[in-house]
Amino acid sequence: MVTAFVMLDSDPERTADLAEELAGLEHVAEVYSVAGEHDLVVILRVRQHDDLADVVTREIARLPGIRRTRTLIAFRAYASRDLDAMWSIGSE
Repeated sequence: MVTAFVMLDSDPERTADLAEELAGLEHVAEVYSVAGEHDLVVILRVRQHDDLADVVTREIARLPGIRRTRTLIAFRAYASRDLDAMWSIGSE
């Protein structure tokens, strides 16, 4: 399984609609609207790298209103319980 994070820059008037359209795509696990350099972050899960190329270039990048995409491919996933513990340090 390949996990990737796609950061999207979009036309402002299309951001909310794009988020909903992206969430409906088969290989999209999650979509987040974010503050900062990018407008949306999409988490993809596909079987092979070739599938990732197809999803990003044939499905995502062709949606109207997308200005630019940047894709990060995950090397390793860490257990969510470990991440939860890490983020909770100092919050007590």
